[in-house]
This record gives sequence, structure tokens and C-alpha cells, in this order.
Amino acid sequence: MADLNPAKRLRRSARIIVLDPEDRALMFRFDVPDRPPFWVTTGGECEAGESFEDAATRELFEETGIVTDPGRQIARTTPEFVTVEGEPVQGDERYFLVRAKEAAIDTSHHTELEQRLMTQHRWFTLAELSDWHEALFPENLAELIERELAG
Repeated sequence: MADLNPAKRLRRSARIIVLDPEDRALMFRFDVPDRPPFWVTTGGECEAGESFEDAATRELFEETGIVTDPGRQIARTTPEFVTVEGEPVQGDERYFLVRAKEAAIDTSHHTELEQRLMTQHRWFTLAELSDWHEALFPENLAELIERELAG
């Protein structure tokens, strides 16, 4: 695990890998001005005092309408990146995997910022995750899913 950069604000986030019954992963496309488009899993920053598990439950509902326990943490990453608001941060991202009963989701609870920047969502096959023409985060998502599916 990479060392955390104390010079940047620590951004604690819960990320949820949502799989449909066909083992396709839900991804959201962000179109941020002056940046190339990119795709990410469901999730977002923890609120003050919020656990990663509670943030995962909240973000899952807000972004997909799915209400369920996120289960156990399956991975952690510590990327340095620039948020969609333009702030350079040190991430502490915890990953959870949730199985959706169907591929339909409800995006009506998205924030104004999400409505503006999260322009698309789609379900990606493992093959598509390994060979997509735009940036996908986390970059090792297909490997994380394959590891979990293998048990």
C-alpha cells in the first residue's frame, strides 16, 4: 500500500462495485469541463464521522436507489487525484461489492453536481472493463471482480 501524502487533504471514500445478475459492473461516466471523460463505480466521500460501511450504504441508495447492507470491505486503494471540484486530494478508498437483483437503477436521488457531471451510466462486462476506450477507475476493477467471483 502506498504511503499517504500528508500534504494533501485526506478524502475518505466508500466505493461500491455493483454487479447485476449477469455479473456486469455498474459504472457512471463523468464529464468534467476541461478533463477527458472517465468512468467510476458507485460511491463517494464519507461525511464527517461516518464509517466507510455507512457511507457505502448511503451512497448506494443515493446513486442507484438500491437499499442493502454493503457487506465486507473487499479492497482498499490510496490514489492521489483531483476531485471533480478541482481539489487535489489523497484518497483513502474502501471497496464493497453488492449484487443487484436487476439491472434497473434509480438515479432520482443524485445531487445537483451529480446530475450535471454524471452524464451516463451503463453495465460493463468484464471484457469491456479490461479494454475500454476511456479511463475507468479503479484501473484494476476487472481484477477485483474476478477475484471476488472466484471466491
